[in-house]
Amino acid sequence: MRKAFICPSKYVQGEDELLNLGYFVKTFGSSALLIAHPDDVARIQDKLTKTAADFGVTFVTSSFAGECSRQEVARLKQVAKENQCDCTIGLGGGKAIDTAKCVAEGHALIICPTIAATDAPTSHSAVLYTPEGAFDDYAYFKQNPSVVLVDTSVIAKAPVRFLISGMGDALSTYFEARANTMSYASVNAGLPCGVREGKTQPAQPTKAAFALATLCYETLLADGLKAMMACQAKVVNTALENIIETNILLSGLGFESGGLAAAHAIHDGLTLLPGTHKYFHGEKVAFGTLAQLCLENAPLEELDEVLHFCLSVGLPVCLEDIGVTDLSDDDLMDVARKASIPEESIHSMPFPVKAQDVAAAIRAADALGKKYKREAQL
Repeated sequence: MRKAFICPSKYVQGEDELLNLGYFVKTFGSSALLIAHPDDVARIQDKLTKTAADFGVTFVTSSFAGECSRQEVARLKQVAKENQCDCTIGLGGGKAIDTAKCVAEGHALIICPTIAATDAPTSHSAVLYTPEGAFDDYAYFKQNPSVVLVDTSVIAKAPVRFLISGMGDALSTYFEARANTMSYASVNAGLPCGVREGKTQPAQPTKAAFALATLCYETLLADGLKAMMACQAKVVNTALENIIETNILLSGLGFESGGLAAAHAIHDGLTLLPGTHKYFHGEKVAFGTLAQLCLENAPLEELDEVLHFCLSVGLPVCLEDIGVTDLSDDDLMDVARKASIPEESIHSMPFPVKAQDVAAAIRAADALGKKYKREAQL
């Protein structure tokens, strides 16, 4: 049996860690291409100025256009070449991070998330879009980031909705890894090129990945509510530190080496519905997790636990919570068909899944979530 586990070379997290960014740049050379939205740069400019002076490095600004497109990647590669940059920094949210991954192509890459909204910072993959923002393709690189540097004091000052969304994304990690472990499904840790070119066998999850995915879920239940309250108060405490690690590191390693399953596939299907477009990735994944549990006929005690957690931190539990107030049977089947196309991760479930099964699971999860919301309001 071939197994695989991948991760960043170094993960560092703590208050004011951006003051050490220059140290990590110095391990590659003296200059770095900084890919970040101007608003994110403005938020931490004082730290960038100090770390550059302390370690004698230069940050080359990129005028990042905000979209991870092929055109933007090509432009930024040229900027890096012209300025002889020794490494690439992706600072901010998902688009800046993915753009930096595409520019670096697995070489000398430092990721500095300013929000904990997804588990993308640690992974070796990125999502490409057109300049207009439509989905283009997935990209995979030969290795994960060299350094993931997380400044918790910056994340604590970001809107709390980002942290909650990150918990929604992390919520799926254990249940999807469990499905992959049961089905002996292959995981992204075996990519990039070998599997696609047929030169190597797909890789299956390791026990280490499942252990991290389990810890991810346990930490959400233990510290999620406390971390949300700390973020609302814009302070860093132990609970917030734990949940930032959960959202970024545990979920990141858990999804990439543990595997995706129905929750993310159902998220992908839900993106067909215009009402969902203003909701974050993790918010839709949270409902997808409930739908996956219904799909696999999970014990009521487990559903109770997940629903209670979602309601306690403000994650969606029904379709109206993600902007869908009137879902016709035809639209539902479109969602279900998209979620169950042959290349989707839903086929990592430990049983065959048809579109009709997905549609039924979505309806069941919606009804269950509404029931719990009503009871919680009494």
